[in-house]
Amino acid sequence: MTDIETPETIRYTADIVVTRTDGHVLLIQRGWDPHKGMWALPGGHVDAGETSRAAAARELAEETGVYAAPDELEQIGVFDQPGRDPRGRYVTVAYHLTVIPGTPVEAKDDAVAVRWAPLDDLPPLAFDHADILAATRHHH
Repeated sequence: MTDIETPETIRYTADIVVTRTDGHVLLIQRGWDPHKGMWALPGGHVDAGETSRAAAARELAEETGVYAAPDELEQIGVFDQPGRDPRGRYVTVAYHLTVIPGTPVEAKDDAVAVRWAPLDDLPPLAFDHADILAATRHHH
């Protein structure tokens, strides 16, 4: 006889790597746990009836004031490593957008601060966002 496992709850999210042509990446400072106060990529939950691409564009606008059409976003990959989020199983689809220096940003919604960080001098990042950034750099 085999044990029947209870299916795990999987939450669906989208993250976005926004890089400038001068070698900086857009980071938000998290205003809530987990990882409150840490720097992270913009992103969040995919809403019902929404694609991850649309969610990435929406979250980017909501958290940083940077507006992009979903079709401008390039998919980097799926990140589904168990344990990547302390709240449980989170599967994220990561996207990339390149913008020009001078693109205005503003901390909004869940972000308490935003900043352009040089890719060669990054602060510690929340979750597996360093892995997502590495995949983005490998992708390009």
